Parts: sequence; C-alpha cells; structure tokens
Amino acid sequence: MKGLYVSKTYKDDLDFIIEKLIWLKHFEGKSIFITGSTGLIGSAVADILLRYSELHNGDIKIYLAGRSRERVTNRFSKYISQKYCIYREYDATRKNELPDSLDYIIHAASNAYPYLIQNNPVETMQDNFCGLMELLQYCVDHTVQNVVYVSSSEIYGRKDNNNPYQENEYGYIDVLNPRSSYPISKRAAETLCASYIAEKDIAVSIVRPGHIYGPTATRKDNRVSTAFAYNASDGKDIIMKSDGAQIRSYCYMLDCASAILYVLLKGKKGEAYNISNPNSIMSIRELAEYLAKVGNVRLKFELPSQDEKKAFNPMNNSSLNSEKLCGLGWSGLFDAKLGLEHTVKIIKEAKI
Repeated sequence: MKGLYVSKTYKDDLDFIIEKLIWLKHFEGKSIFITGSTGLIGSAVADILLRYSELHNGDIKIYLAGRSRERVTNRFSKYISQKYCIYREYDATRKNELPDSLDYIIHAASNAYPYLIQNNPVETMQDNFCGLMELLQYCVDHTVQNVVYVSSSEIYGRKDNNNPYQENEYGYIDVLNPRSSYPISKRAAETLCASYIAEKDIAVSIVRPGHIYGPTATRKDNRVSTAFAYNASDGKDIIMKSDGAQIRSYCYMLDCASAILYVLLKGKKGEAYNISNPNSIMSIRELAEYLAKVGNVRLKFELPSQDEKKAFNPMNNSSLNSEKLCGLGWSGLFDAKLGLEHTVKIIKEAKI
C-alpha cells in the first residue's frame, strides 16, 4: 500500500484531522502499541500518529504490531526507518514477546472480513479472546495508562426496531451458527475486560465501531462498503446481493481512528463507547447508490449464492447511538458524502 502516501487527498485529510485534534500533544513522550496495525482501523490510527510525529517532531514511540514484517514495512514505507516507528512481530493466536514498557495499548487485531470469519471461525475466536487476554495480563505485570479494546457493533445482535443501539442494549445472536464466532467472541472479550478490571484493577476502555470504510481497507476486504468503493473507483458496476434495506452506521476510518485515540486518552475505565458519525447512518442501498453516483457506474442486483448468504451479517439494523462518545468530547469531521467521495478519490490517486 505504498500508494496511499502519494495521494494528496489522503495527506490533506490527515493534516486536516491532526489540525483539529489539538489533544494529540498529550501523547508526546509516550509509547503506544497498536495490534492489527495494517488493518482498516489500526493503520488509520497509526497514520495519524505517524503524520503527527512527522509534522511536530513529536516524541511518540509508535509500535506497529503485526504478523508480517514485510506487510508492515510495505504499508508504512514512508515511516518505517524513522526512530519513532517500530515494527514488532505479533500474532494474536500465540504468546508474543512484548516491549519492556508501554504507556498505551490499542488492540485492533481481528478477523473482520466476512469470508475469513465464515471460513476460519476457530481462528476468529482465538484472535478476539486469547490475544486480548495476553495484553490484559501484560497490564497486570506492567504499568499501562490505558488499553482500548476495539470491539464491534455486531456484539449487539438482532433487534426488532430501527432505533440506533445504545451501549446497554443487547439482542439475539445464534450461538450455534459458526458465523457467530465473531460477535460471540467479541462479547466474551468485553466480559474479559470487565473481569480483569474487577479482579486485577487495570485500566481498560472499550470501543464498538460501526461499519468503518475508507481507503485503508485492502482489496482483499469483501465487506460491501469496501467492495463497492473499489468498484466505483475502478469504473465497474456495483453489484448488490440483497435489497440493501439493512441500516448501518458508517464512519470514515480517520474519524474512527480519532475516536479510538480520544477514548485512549479520555475514556473511563470499564466503559464502552459506540463509534458512529450521526451524519452517516444509512441503508446499504443508499450507500451503494451514492458510490455508484460518485464513480459514475451502474448499480445492479443479483441473487446471492448459498455461501455468500452464510457470510452475511445477520443484523438488519446495526445503527449506533454515539451520544455517549460525543458527550465525552469527540465529534466526527467527515460525513458520509465527504468520506465516500474522498475514499473513491484516494483509491484513484494512490492507484491501489
């Protein structure tokens, strides 16, 4: 993904958000460990911190944790040789050698692609639970100011109305469906956080992102927001495999990243915060129609295969109420129109 850094729009978006996030200066002199650093969300968090350090000579030690040195090196090619950018081998399914000291931890490593969840449900559960347990145990033995666990809106399950979920609402999840390996293990991981807080008195906050989109998602990501954005960028027709009536909270990845960093700094111990831009709640069909318009392509409908149906998110409504996060002091800067337009533009500029 070397191309992202040649996109003027992406650089401008980073500079715009850094200008607004004046509180980033509080991370200077600190060390931050980011798992899932090459993922859609983790890489956006890393890019904000790396660009901030570049612009402000900020003394932030940024650990980019991942399974592949090559993948991390390629993704962060502009920064990997800088002293503030440190690769750390990390695999959420096994024991890792962690740094001697850390001020903050962001755990964003997870199987999030529908086909990975469907085809690797065991590994999905391991990533979400076992990887987190190792990091929480690290906090028992070391002084860490805060951990942010990146959970998911899928933990809420199905509900009977279209009102956005508040943090204390939980609906039905079929525990015997292997596709539930993702939301069930995310639920269990949140309870693990609460258990470590109660028994070990460590600092952990939880974020529950809605449907995050943006150019930091790779072409391997088969979530509809990503697939549709790449089709629009490539000039290809957008193919929908449902009526698109499902309601989602969409959020540009840089807004999601800023929310995670804000909760890392300001979040309360044991609290969960929905990440959602209230100006970006829409149906899948509305998302597809807008991307088709931006890309000047056609929107078509096809029947899904049985395998495709199995990988679908079963929630008809996964919109999120973000009043709790906004009440903490956070606000999104990219509404759906701006974020989707920039996503298509950046993909084209970066030729990714």
